[in-house]
Amino acid sequence: MQATKLPAGLVRAGLIPTGLGAAALIAGACLLSHGASAEVATPHPMPPAPTFNKGDNAWMLTATVLVLLMTIPGLALFYGGLVRSKNMLSVLGHVFYTVCIVTVIWVLYGYSLAFTGGSAFVGGFSKAFLSGVNADAQAATFSVGVTIHELIYVCFQMTFAAITPALIVGAFAERMKFSAVALFIPLWVTLIYLPIAHMVWYWGGPDAIDAAAKMLSAATDAAAKATAQANLNEAIADAGLAFGWGAIDFAGGTVVHINAGIAGLVGALVIGKRIGYGRELMSPHSLTMTMVGASLLWVGWFGFNAGSNLEANGGAAVAMTNSFVATAAAALSWMFAEWLINGKPSVLGALSGCVVGLVAVTPAAGYSGAMGALILGLIAGVVCLFFCTAIKNALGYDDALDVFGVHCVGGVLGALATGILVNPALGGAGIMDYAIGKIGEYNLATQMIAQSKAVLLTLVWSGVGSLILYKVIDMLVGLRAAPDQEREGLDITDHGERAYTM
Repeated sequence: MQATKLPAGLVRAGLIPTGLGAAALIAGACLLSHGASAEVATPHPMPPAPTFNKGDNAWMLTATVLVLLMTIPGLALFYGGLVRSKNMLSVLGHVFYTVCIVTVIWVLYGYSLAFTGGSAFVGGFSKAFLSGVNADAQAATFSVGVTIHELIYVCFQMTFAAITPALIVGAFAERMKFSAVALFIPLWVTLIYLPIAHMVWYWGGPDAIDAAAKMLSAATDAAAKATAQANLNEAIADAGLAFGWGAIDFAGGTVVHINAGIAGLVGALVIGKRIGYGRELMSPHSLTMTMVGASLLWVGWFGFNAGSNLEANGGAAVAMTNSFVATAAAALSWMFAEWLINGKPSVLGALSGCVVGLVAVTPAAGYSGAMGALILGLIAGVVCLFFCTAIKNALGYDDALDVFGVHCVGGVLGALATGILVNPALGGAGIMDYAIGKIGEYNLATQMIAQSKAVLLTLVWSGVGSLILYKVIDMLVGLRAAPDQEREGLDITDHGERAYTM
């Protein structure tokens, strides 16, 4: 019989969003859902083979490029404008290096460890060196029997893996030497990012669960039902740890933002404050570049959030709408709150609020209704402003570009809020249960427990793991530039170049 490539695993029944936002839930809970595929013999009569949709392919090609745009040049310019001119080139170099090294890691073993079966904690090496991933390979979407080319999915997820560690460098900007960054990034991606991505996003796709559920429904005798139930249970069990808990993350609240944010805070604490911090003025050298960078981030984020739907359908429209609404709301709430506190509405505050809104809505993008996203953005802007000012000043840590206050705090808020906003009674998409073929029953307590466990898992795994990595790298090559090098600026001391020659 003809063999058809189908996703090998399943998703936890009752824990996947459906419909327009369903594609979305999983979108986050499975940005990597299409990792493992296996040869499955097609029984007679043969069901329709999964089909490529050129529209979905075209959209995902576009979304992938948009996410790259977020990092280079978006994040690079956003961060670069915020540091002093003597460190502009250093920050650009950190971000650009990160994209390059993660791209190589991803095709060698990163994709395989994140998106194939293996264990609840990390995948295996069945797709190392992109083995078996050719121009004909298919990756599941959130609709049964609909696929995109797997190479597109590989590249899409690769851009997520690249931007996440690039976010971290803002926390220790202007004082961590390039040799330490060059070692930290590949180790962090391998030991921290890939397991978290697998635990939160990996599942086998909808086809295996749907096929097993139909087999169970068609079974007529006890033996057949027992076999079919075992197949269904096995399909559902093929998922990452947090995904199996029922945690939902549409586009990376845990995997990207909490993961990077807590790693950034730990790095800032381990490396210590910049020379003169709290005594000398350390103003951004170019808010113009920061404005350009923030705007590129917002544009690229539509690939990040709407692309996580994996299909060009109503689910992508939901994620796009929420990415507009929450972002604008957070920018306004931060700006007006700062206006009330300081007497002036700063442009930097509006730009910071913009990024906060994008961060907070990321896990909820495909699950929330538009009004839920609006409320989330309004709350996130004020909460993150408080953490980036009052809390940061009270504790005295030097998180240079507020990676913790924006990404970790915004990510935690968004991840927890997703558990509430997914409720259909509040305009949310609900969670698709592929075992029964419809939206499952929503339970607030159950969902919030799952969301909280995923948040805590990410904080502990990334926080403790990053601490160990910083300590090891400090022993190997040293983390911090020498005081005279820090004063002169890392552009010259690390790279022998200047961002500006005038």
